[in-house]
Amino acid sequence: MGRGKVELRKIENKINRQVTFSKRRGGLVKKAHEISVLCDAEVALIVFSQKGKIFEYSSDSCMEQILERYERYSYAEKRLLATNSESPVQENWSLEYTKLKARIDLLQRNHKHYMGEDLDSMNLKDLQNLEQQLDSALKLIRSRKNQLMHESISELQKKERAIQEENNILAKKIKEKDKIVVQQGEWHQQNQVPASTSFLLQPHPCLNMGGNYQQQAADARRNELDLNLDLLYPLYHMNKHL
Repeated sequence: MGRGKVELRKIENKINRQVTFSKRRGGLVKKAHEISVLCDAEVALIVFSQKGKIFEYSSDSCMEQILERYERYSYAEKRLLATNSESPVQENWSLEYTKLKARIDLLQRNHKHYMGEDLDSMNLKDLQNLEQQLDSALKLIRSRKNQLMHESISELQKKERAIQEENNILAKKIKEKDKIVVQQGEWHQQNQVPASTSFLLQPHPCLNMGGNYQQQAADARRNELDLNLDLLYPLYHMNKHL
């Protein structure tokens, strides 16, 4: 009885998956070694595990030489494919250029029509369609213009209210300041001293002159007394020795 076909799918059990990976990796490396020996082929094998661990095998040649050879071959093959497919690409570019040029011509012609130029080639129906398009465009333009005007007026009204509030605050401050100045003037008038009274309260220079004269006379008498004592002191000592 033959063996049934095994369905290939991911092994959900982590342990079984790891065991299967190790067994299949070993078998894959064994097969790569066999084909390199039996067929004298250069073989390079690279395997990444689920966790990102790398496993590699190469034949007698080192891995770097095999990879460098692979890159050279791939680059040459790509250039060959690009050379073979150059003609279809050129045809595609030519078709795209034709489409873009036709669209540019249409846009330029429509622009002239919107500017009122080159209208001789248009029939009545085309002119009516152009008129409807221009009317719709004018309605949109007027609507947008009115919206901007209303927004500008609203902004100016807000600024006017703000300036009016600032003026009211400044006027209130000025009134308060004027009130304070008036109160200070009344207080000075009530507490003002007459000029004659202030003159009598001021000290007179003559009194100070008399005080200075008396001080000078007292100093002169003190100096005269000191002189008499100096004269009497030597006479006292002379009488004491006799």
